[in-house]
Amino acid sequence: MIPLLDVYKERWQVNSERAIKPGLDAIKSALRLLGQPEKQLNVVHLAGTNGKGSTLSFIEGVAREYGLSVGKFMSPCIVDVHDQIQIDGRSITNEQMDRMFQQFAKAGLSGKLTDFELLTAVAFLYFAEQKPDLVLIEAGMGGREDSTNVVTPIVSIVPSIALEHTNFLGNTLTSIAYHKAGILKENRPAVIGEMTEEVTEVFEKEAVQKNVPLFKLGTDFFVSKNEGTEVYEYPLLQLNISDLKRQLLGKHQGHNMALAITAFLQVLKNFKLPLDVQKIRTGVNNAILAGRFEQIRPNLYFDGAHNPASIQSLVDTVKEHFPNKRIEFVIGLLADKDVKTILRSLEEVGDAFYFADIHNERAMQAMTLYEISQAKEKQIIEDVNEFLQRPVIGETVRVVTGSLYLLSEIRRNMH
Repeated sequence: MIPLLDVYKERWQVNSERAIKPGLDAIKSALRLLGQPEKQLNVVHLAGTNGKGSTLSFIEGVAREYGLSVGKFMSPCIVDVHDQIQIDGRSITNEQMDRMFQQFAKAGLSGKLTDFELLTAVAFLYFAEQKPDLVLIEAGMGGREDSTNVVTPIVSIVPSIALEHTNFLGNTLTSIAYHKAGILKENRPAVIGEMTEEVTEVFEKEAVQKNVPLFKLGTDFFVSKNEGTEVYEYPLLQLNISDLKRQLLGKHQGHNMALAITAFLQVLKNFKLPLDVQKIRTGVNNAILAGRFEQIRPNLYFDGAHNPASIQSLVDTVKEHFPNKRIEFVIGLLADKDVKTILRSLEEVGDAFYFADIHNERAMQAMTLYEISQAKEKQIIEDVNEFLQRPVIGETVRVVTGSLYLLSEIRRNMH
């Protein structure tokens, strides 16, 4: 369920299904009826299990530093449907959304798409109308059969592969990689993160078939620490960017930063812009992203980690930055997640656990989470917003995590 999408569907009598239906036929025919807006855009396309949003934010930071206007389509939402579609940090407005739906009604799209396909069509139509210089598109699920996979991008990026959506993508890393590798396009470069040998092979095979120049973190470009800052290196171009001080915390964000810089080099080539190391440095240093170890108030953080790999990154970040603090986790999870593995990882560093219900048909009940948890100190909270209003006292750090849906629900009710 996408908050507030139903308002527009009802107002303009444009129906769509909530179900997930992989495949590109429906979105392609819908976009043809709308005049193929996706073909008018300069796109960077991102897929992968974790790291898409952060990598996107680093690219946006650098592009804005270069004076480029940047559209972005992300999921899920931070508060409601509007913030999934933005240009230069400003969300699509109610009036603009109405205008898109008016065109959908006129084109006869009612009943032809799923909710996510409908939203993808909104994004493409809006960007074609507003004409930002660069458009950053995040795949919803998988890649090969995801509704965003109708674009021909300047560059494709896949930061990481882990088990997720196994009912749709298969239950091995290689089958999931096969779906993600589907965003690679003929003769267009691609950038991928550090992956296992078997997963890397899936991308290499796809790259050979499609004649894709493939750039790999740890092979073609690198990121390393140097006296509290980081250094990006790209030996082939004899490029070395030092003194990188990102605000997004955690080692994994260093990897995402390196992917973003490498991808942006392809954007520069496409726009025939000169390399400016200072602009890249400032752009990545200024990048921030809601829900990625985001400080809300002193000692209160939001982190949208929701699968074992991203939870492990969260645990590593907590260990690195708060080694001697009392850690409290406020958690809500969807039932299709690997709940046991997630809780065991968090229990490594957590001193107290507070379980909350998410108002989503896919959510696991707080009581069930409470029963699965092996934490010594645990309880169920009825009103999560009221609980978060309480001050965090002394040497305590409170982290809200487990689902981006939980975070968006809390934000909607925040005073």
